[in-house]
Amino acid sequence: MRVLLQLIVAFAIISQTTISCQSETKKKNELSIGVQTYSFRTMEDQSPLAILEYIKQTGIKQVELMGNHAEPFAGAPESPINDPSKMAVLIKQYRKEPLTEDEKVIAAEVAAMRETYNAEVAAWRKDVDFKKFEELKSLYDQAGISIYAFKPSVFRKNNSDDDIRYGMRAAKALGASHITLEHPEDDEHTARLAKIAEEEGMLIGYHGHEQQTPTLWDTAMSQSDANRMNLDFGHYIAAENENPLEIIKSKHHKIVSMHLKDRQKKSNGGGNLVWGEGDTPIAEVIKLIKENDYDFSVTIELEYDIPEGSDAVQEVKRCLAFVENIQ
Repeated sequence: MRVLLQLIVAFAIISQTTISCQSETKKKNELSIGVQTYSFRTMEDQSPLAILEYIKQTGIKQVELMGNHAEPFAGAPESPINDPSKMAVLIKQYRKEPLTEDEKVIAAEVAAMRETYNAEVAAWRKDVDFKKFEELKSLYDQAGISIYAFKPSVFRKNNSDDDIRYGMRAAKALGASHITLEHPEDDEHTARLAKIAEEEGMLIGYHGHEQQTPTLWDTAMSQSDANRMNLDFGHYIAAENENPLEIIKSKHHKIVSMHLKDRQKKSNGGGNLVWGEGDTPIAEVIKLIKENDYDFSVTIELEYDIPEGSDAVQEVKRCLAFVENIQ
């Protein structure tokens, strides 16, 4: 029975991946370049249709979509945390940077707001209309843009199985081949996620930060073929791993998508810099992927500070131009 289930899951995964790839046929030695919509977090309008417009302006044809850039289209309650100062505190917390006393007060307020908001969203998920996600996918299709990954905030250890299934089913409705989430570094949880992913016919790309090592994903990937890698090559460089290209050479078949940014090594400051100014060997990794015809998408994730007079759309275009100019 277990073998039969695995065969059914494998077929579902292959079918889902095929469907996702049909919208964007990749030529031999052609780079699949996309963008993570987190890159547009500094733009004033964060609504799903505004995000789609930003992507159109960049000229990019593939995307990893954040949950908050799709769920409101399907009727999710609006997040109360839209104030730039609150967002700045959240970003500092996400990066585990120290907070000032005033920022700690804001963080406490945000935590209370999020608790109330999360309860409202949980109630909404129980009766969500997945056809609205399909409708959003159609708008992306009309713009010639494919959604290859979806990252809603429903895959944590404290989320229910129903929450997790919702996230995977929404991903399928959007046409994504995989969902992404932060690597939980918890073997029991990755096994739990994999079991549900097998049943739902979905792949999981575990994202990493400076905890990334060549073996970070090994246990999860040994648990199930549904568990894969969402390598962040910029963070991998910041962590000062030796022979950084080797992980791509040896595990490219397990990478469902890869984030790219230009970071300094921790010993050089660890900063996120304008592309071409950090320690990430962007040219080398792009050439490696193209020359070997690796079939995962490279995802632009804009994390450096926006220069004065510019905006996130212009800076994503700048990153794209940097990649396109690599010979």
